[in-house]
Amino acid sequence: MSSLTQLLSLTDLSKSQLEKLLALASDIKQNPARYENALKGKSIALLFEKPSLRTRVSFDVGIYKLGGHSVYLDQQNGALGVRESVEDFGSNLACWCDAIVARVYSQQTLVKLAASSKKPVINALSDIYHPCQALADLLSLQEMYGDLSQVHLAFIGDGNNVCHSLLIGCAILGMQFTVVTPPGYGPDAHVVLKAQQLASESGAKLTFSHHVSSAAGANAVYTDTWLSMGVKADPAQIERDFAPYQINTAVMQRLGVSHFMHCLPAHRGQEVTSEVLDSEYSLVLRQAENRMHAQNAVLVSLFSEVLS
Repeated sequence: MSSLTQLLSLTDLSKSQLEKLLALASDIKQNPARYENALKGKSIALLFEKPSLRTRVSFDVGIYKLGGHSVYLDQQNGALGVRESVEDFGSNLACWCDAIVARVYSQQTLVKLAASSKKPVINALSDIYHPCQALADLLSLQEMYGDLSQVHLAFIGDGNNVCHSLLIGCAILGMQFTVVTPPGYGPDAHVVLKAQQLASESGAKLTFSHHVSSAAGANAVYTDTWLSMGVKADPAQIERDFAPYQINTAVMQRLGVSHFMHCLPAHRGQEVTSEVLDSEYSLVLRQAENRMHAQNAVLVSLFSEVLS
């Protein structure tokens, strides 16, 4: 049996497993033919409560490239827990599918799916974590800089699910990670505590600030939309709170940062200007491409001994 049985959060991984997963993703990217039958005979359910471009296409195409078959289920099939319970949904999917990829509103939905299906569940986004995005981001940084323990990444914006997964990933790998948020928008306290515990083991340096200047000297600066999908808030208030945290050319130059990152979709002219998004600073298309390779590494590892 594989040493990786699910991926609900990067906290499911040890440092060694995370490093091996990134190495596997790189190998899959460089040598795709080597893995073209890795999922032969496997059917993967793609369960989406939230709309998606990158997540859906990267999983669908990636599963095909590994020789597997994907089944896409969206909200037209009935909201999870409304038409039928999450537990019944999971146990029925387990009758036909070998694994479940789920993009959901609540982390608890993933926990229920994993318990009821007893099949591998991959978190393709929840309210708390976005581990597949963080894996692609770490792979992108590794391609640019090599040894991740020597990389300083700064996240500027809302302390959301992407921020949480990057926080955990950087803490596991011993990286320097700076989180800059407006007051009142910091990352979840439980996630911060877990990251600090991991950092104490790995030697990672974690910094939390409300000042953009704290990101000075970082190798890369990362931002996301000011308001996460499905979250309701006063747009005018969000604009007032986040406008000072916009990433533009002047900010990039003032901070002395070499690269810009964003998980997309981006709201041009809000959290980032088009000038930066489309510039030589930008790694966004590398990140998007690497979603497929990172996710394929997770899928391959679920059905092999590569992370043991």
